[in-house]
Amino acid sequence: MHEMSLCESLIQVVEEQAKAQNYSNVKTVYLEVGAFSGVEKDAMCFCFDVVCRGTIADSAKLEITELPATAWCFDCSKEIAISSRLDSCPDCHGYSIQAKGGDEMRIKELEVY
Repeated sequence: MHEMSLCESLIQVVEEQAKAQNYSNVKTVYLEVGAFSGVEKDAMCFCFDVVCRGTIADSAKLEITELPATAWCFDCSKEIAISSRLDSCPDCHGYSIQAKGGDEMRIKELEVY
């Protein structure tokens, strides 16, 4: 379960940023996760609750937005949405595509007080 180590790193960044801005508590962490990131949303939420205990984010909520996977089609020169790395282009049905997005994970916003 790599979600635990992801949450540990996430809390470290959250604590650093909150302290740098002189906030004492984090209420909500808004996270964007790509469709191909391999992150299980339920596991991430569970691990987040465990890792937050005793930190500046104790009792904080984790809000996850899943970002769609995108690719570039070399045949028709368009950015397309894909659900698998083996998909063809929905416009030209070509297979000359390169995954462009969908494996990212980033903190979008922190709600603090």
